[in-house]
Amino acid sequence: MSKVIGFTGDDFYHGGSLYPNPKEASLFLSVGHQAGFYYPLPKRSRVSVPFDFSGEWFVQKPKTTIESLPDECLFEILRRLPVGQDRSQCASVSKRWLMLLSNISKNEICINESAKNEKEGDDEGYGDEGYLSRTLEGKKATDVRLASIAVNTACRGGLGKLSIRGNNKSECRVTDLGLKAIGCGCPSLKSLSLWNLASIGDAGLIDIAAGCQQLERLDLINCPAISDKALVTVAMKCPNLAELSIESCPNIGNEGLQAIGKLCHNLRSISINGCSGVGDQGIGGLLSATSSVLTKVHLESLMVSDVSLAVIGHYGISVTDLVLNCLPNVTERGFWTMSNGRALQKLKSLTIGSCRGVTDVGLEAIGKGCPNVRYFQLRKCPFLSDNGLVSFAKAASSIENLQLEECHRVTQFGFFGLLFTCGAKLKVLTLASCYGIKDMNLKLPEVFPCVSLVSLSICNCPGFGNAILAVLGKLCPQLQNVELNGLEEITDAGLLPLLESSKAGLVKVNLRGCKNVTDKVVSSIANLHGSTLDVLNLDGCNKIGDASLKAIASNCHVLSDLDVSRCAITDAGIAALARGNLHNLKILSLACCALVSNKSVPALKKMGRTFAGLNILACNRISSSAVIKLMEHLRTCDILS
Repeated sequence: MSKVIGFTGDDFYHGGSLYPNPKEASLFLSVGHQAGFYYPLPKRSRVSVPFDFSGEWFVQKPKTTIESLPDECLFEILRRLPVGQDRSQCASVSKRWLMLLSNISKNEICINESAKNEKEGDDEGYGDEGYLSRTLEGKKATDVRLASIAVNTACRGGLGKLSIRGNNKSECRVTDLGLKAIGCGCPSLKSLSLWNLASIGDAGLIDIAAGCQQLERLDLINCPAISDKALVTVAMKCPNLAELSIESCPNIGNEGLQAIGKLCHNLRSISINGCSGVGDQGIGGLLSATSSVLTKVHLESLMVSDVSLAVIGHYGISVTDLVLNCLPNVTERGFWTMSNGRALQKLKSLTIGSCRGVTDVGLEAIGKGCPNVRYFQLRKCPFLSDNGLVSFAKAASSIENLQLEECHRVTQFGFFGLLFTCGAKLKVLTLASCYGIKDMNLKLPEVFPCVSLVSLSICNCPGFGNAILAVLGKLCPQLQNVELNGLEEITDAGLLPLLESSKAGLVKVNLRGCKNVTDKVVSSIANLHGSTLDVLNLDGCNKIGDASLKAIASNCHVLSDLDVSRCAITDAGIAALARGNLHNLKILSLACCALVSNKSVPALKKMGRTFAGLNILACNRISSSAVIKLMEHLRTCDILS
């Protein structure tokens, strides 16, 4: 058709949009195929949001969401959620929701009657049992994590134990806000330990006390911002508190301790260490008010005087464990007064260290005033001599375990006098770094042997030698555990009589650092005590070689722990061990054995089927590829390399 009737050439549409503005076409008109017309079909704009028609063009309005609500309104919504999975899921929405949920305490949760009816018979609820335990350390300790714990443990048995350990100020990000979340969400909390938290103050601990009134144990270690104010609140709100440990908290003093003593009638254990604000008034008020229940007392690095020890001697009628360390202001009179108070009749364990007031007179008084002491440890008592030690042993006839460390005025005469006096009951004797003991030939009277002594430990006493060991062999025939560490002067001549005189059978032998001991001693141990020997430590005995391992492999069938680090053993010795019947061997240490090489790997694989631990540190002739093969073969063994 060449011409359309009624139209001129200028009237014919040649294509393009019929609307000057393309938006009008896309919104209101969908132009299809028309007769005589051809042009591309324009796409319709998709309209899916509200528009404002007041302007020239449609204006999109901003969305209104629940996040627009203020915290007060959102709090009211969230507190109507039932305890359980719903609350845990909502806590995952955002940090804001998590923090709001964590600050909703149990009594603020609002559940309507229909929800209560739905929950009847359902075990899911607010956990009051306190089954769960959580520990946060270093960078992992944050307010957000604490808030998450507070929300998520409520429906899983309840949080019972929480420990927060900060390494230093820069790494720990726990503040009072985090403790507030725990106080609101964990009413079942019974044990709380705070370590190295300079950012925690009174407010956080007060929130804990208000919300966690079932608290039974509290540890405050290096929390300098916590003061008496918080401790008084704990005393008022937590009457079930049974264990309290305070260390390096300079703002805690007498007022807080007096409140604890007055209001916490179930307090069984108290430990105070390095608190400069604590004095005699605090110790006196605490001990006098809890005398009927307090069983454990630990006082260390305090500026208390003889008065505090007098209070212990008068009110400590229930005390069974007593530790007195580094009390520079306590004199001989203080220990004498404590012992003559006659209250410490139930005392079973006594530890005294770095106290200049421990003299011969003071120690004898302790023996008379504490007749039932079984465990006694003395550390760094420079004025104690042989006379005081023997006098104490005569008075405290119930001693079973005695440890002396850095008591340099105690000599070999005091040592043997102790054995003669306590021979009927003494079971464990330990001497460490006592430089007053000298090796010499002694002519001892005919006495009954110390048949009760089963464990003897002599560590880093350089004067200890063969002569003393020979006498010990005659006096102590029932030894089962022998530890002789760092005694470089002893040789085979001193050890053999001791080993041969043991009639009960040695179970544990530790000769670490005894450089002059040879294979002859190890062979004697294996032949005489192989049927009972469980642990053998020969670390640093550089004269021990393959002959010892062959004797062990042939005779020590119940051995579970063997340490031959820094010994002169070779691949041949390891192969001998593998051929032996050592099915009980769980731990083998070969550290710094320079002669052990890759040739020992097959033997280690064979023995390692029963291993729990293998130490091959600094065995430089064992290649890294061999170590990898060992790890692949011994998957259940912890390998140090």
